[in-house]
Amino acid sequence: MEQGKGDGLVGAIKGWQIFRHSFNLVITNLDQALRLSLVLYLVQSTYTVYSFYNPPQTMDVEGTQVPMMSPETILPTIVLGLLAVIASLWIAVAWHRYALTGETTSGWLPQFHGSAVMGYLGRSILIGVLVVLGVMVLSIPVGIISIGLPSLAGIMSLILIGVAAYLFFRLGIMLPAAAMDDKLTLGSAWDATKGQSSTILILSLIVVGASVVVQLPSWLNDDPTSVINVVYSLVVNWFATMIGISVLTTLYGHFVENRPID
Repeated sequence: MEQGKGDGLVGAIKGWQIFRHSFNLVITNLDQALRLSLVLYLVQSTYTVYSFYNPPQTMDVEGTQVPMMSPETILPTIVLGLLAVIASLWIAVAWHRYALTGETTSGWLPQFHGSAVMGYLGRSILIGVLVVLGVMVLSIPVGIISIGLPSLAGIMSLILIGVAAYLFFRLGIMLPAAAMDDKLTLGSAWDATKGQSSTILILSLIVVGASVVVQLPSWLNDDPTSVINVVYSLVVNWFATMIGISVLTTLYGHFVENRPID
């Protein structure tokens, strides 16, 4: 059963504790976080920077503006995109393993665990599909409400984002499990957080809210491709990435391995 009303406050407090623990995991181990991710993140960021300065052109197709990539940017975009995916998976696996087992590196590249990276990719795709399906189902009544009450459209959009985050965190403990070569099934992942709805909901709201706050300066910048804006986005995204991976690590450690979060 899900949490009752009397457990709601406890769940809310635990949601905050999980976020705080995840944040502190990065801050107190900042040197290792940089060693395990900096080089790979620079590789990942190359795709971001390239996309910033080579945005798709638009072509008019029967009155509709359709984004089209110029021929000379297709190959670099594909290659850099693939490298970015590999680098992001490598970072995630390395940080999960460091937080859960203490596995580190003396250099600037963590050990590459090929099977874990492939498992992480497969589970990421599965979770992504399930989250999208869940949001699509909910978007039907939400869309009807938005049409009838346009003033609530913004709130309805936030609800969909919150639900997506909730589903992701309920299922996302499969990802650190993949990094540890733990064959955690979809059903087991869902059951691991059974009865923790308020905890996951508050955690989702905190993560989404924090993401919005830290991105506001770049959104308010009149020139989104300015050097300052790009640098700010890259730095903020690094912290967001590491804290996001840490949140999944904390959820796995607490609900699957029964680790404390105090």
